[in-house]
Amino acid sequence: MYILTADEMREMDRQTIETFGLPGRVLMENAGRGAVRAIFDTWPEIYSRRVAVIAGKGNNGGDGFVIARYLAQHGVDAAVYLLASRDRLRGDAAANFKHLETLGIPVTEMPDDLTFSRYKEEIAQCHLIVDAILGTGLDSEVKGYFRDIIDFINQVSAPVFCVDIASGLHTETGQPCGICVKADATATFAFAKLGHMLLPGARYTGKLFIIDIGIPPHIVRAANPRHQVLTSGWIRSRLPARDQQSHKGQTGHVLVAAGSTGKSGAAVMAATAAMRAGAGLVTLAVPESINTIVESRGLETMTRPLAEARGGTLGKDSLEPIVSMLSDKSCLALGPGMGTADTTRELVCALIENSPVPVVVDADGLNNLAGCLGVLKNKRAEIILTPHPGEMARLAKTSTAEIQADRVSAARNFAKAQGVLLVLKGARTVIAHPDGRVFVNTTGNPGMASGGMGDVLTGMIAGFTAQGVAADAACHLGVYLHGAAADLLAKNRGPVGYMAGDVMDHLPETFGAIDSGAFTDMAHDCRPLL
Repeated sequence: MYILTADEMREMDRQTIETFGLPGRVLMENAGRGAVRAIFDTWPEIYSRRVAVIAGKGNNGGDGFVIARYLAQHGVDAAVYLLASRDRLRGDAAANFKHLETLGIPVTEMPDDLTFSRYKEEIAQCHLIVDAILGTGLDSEVKGYFRDIIDFINQVSAPVFCVDIASGLHTETGQPCGICVKADATATFAFAKLGHMLLPGARYTGKLFIIDIGIPPHIVRAANPRHQVLTSGWIRSRLPARDQQSHKGQTGHVLVAAGSTGKSGAAVMAATAAMRAGAGLVTLAVPESINTIVESRGLETMTRPLAEARGGTLGKDSLEPIVSMLSDKSCLALGPGMGTADTTRELVCALIENSPVPVVVDADGLNNLAGCLGVLKNKRAEIILTPHPGEMARLAKTSTAEIQADRVSAARNFAKAQGVLLVLKGARTVIAHPDGRVFVNTTGNPGMASGGMGDVLTGMIAGFTAQGVAADAACHLGVYLHGAAADLLAKNRGPVGYMAGDVMDHLPETFGAIDSGAFTDMAHDCRPLL
């Protein structure tokens, strides 16, 4: 499912108006009419109630004028509160404002705090507030009068319906611009926007309706949007098929290089998760001092003990045997629990540079890579990096706060610059491709804030890659199914208390739920309206 930036949406609107010949007033009409259907779908009792449409002077306000007109035509007691004087309206918004006057729909002009203060109580008594104030063009902090308006809306007891996007929400980052309307439901037009899907934006959006306003398919194809949301249908179509006569030698062999003294569990979980994802064979290369522990805990995996460096870690001396082992492997998973000794860093950087098969790098693999990013320019195979925000900050030499402020740009810029696939983990995981495309995942829940989850994801992505799935699709499958398994656990067993091993063990049931169509996600719940 495509999700757009404000610029992409504006360009599609422009193309539809100028080259296809569908007037802007028609698009605005379609938007307002569809939004009213969403209102009635959400609040069927509104026919007998009063609705306040709080509108700005731009096109978002124009959509609000259309909404007020259709509400009134259906017998709803609708009133418009304009946050400007009417002589400041232009274009399609001005044209739709005239219809309000013709139909006798009450309009109150509130261009400043003084007039607003006179009508606060009146608005507060309404049964629904429609936010048609700012729209998708906002890119700076909300201040002054508009900040006061948004603060007031958030304090009233009536539910709130937002037009296109909650006023104050940044369309690209999903971050509030200082302050943001908190919606119960939102109707957006043509496509969902990035800010609806990312967090915290999704919390400000509420129930999301996507209104078809008439953008022709050929204009969408020509625009070639760069952002998509992973959906159950997309994932189902990419699950690796397995022939009736398949055997373990045909379903891939993963090599996991991981672990150190005190961190054998990370290595075992990554290896076991690769098998849960469907890999036929997994070999776990570990420091020799933890080999006995690893063998006893990973019954289905093979092990290869390697000479270790001081502190019970893998070091540079392990490079040659690991590269030799890769000659008949399909994928290398690198990093869980490895430690960050100097010799381990040398090993990690050399393996990323010399591996003949795709490499999934996580945890200490990433921490070690942060000191030698230059090796990515000499890589022989595809590299998949799976950082959490702190690891991403170390890779990009910035702060975690900077990463979280704009997760999509941080992931995309790094993936393009370094020529890698980058999985930026966290709530609403972002998958950035080296060509600039970005996928957003909506599965997963707060119960996943538990040790070992990243190790499981690493193994899953490696397991899918080993089966012959393209590296980008392996990232999509791993991220989505990892979160979906946790969602099913949260639904069936409780929201917290399950562990990474539980998620891993629940993967077969999750595959079945996806394959049968029984699993639904947030993207599925976005209601499309014609």
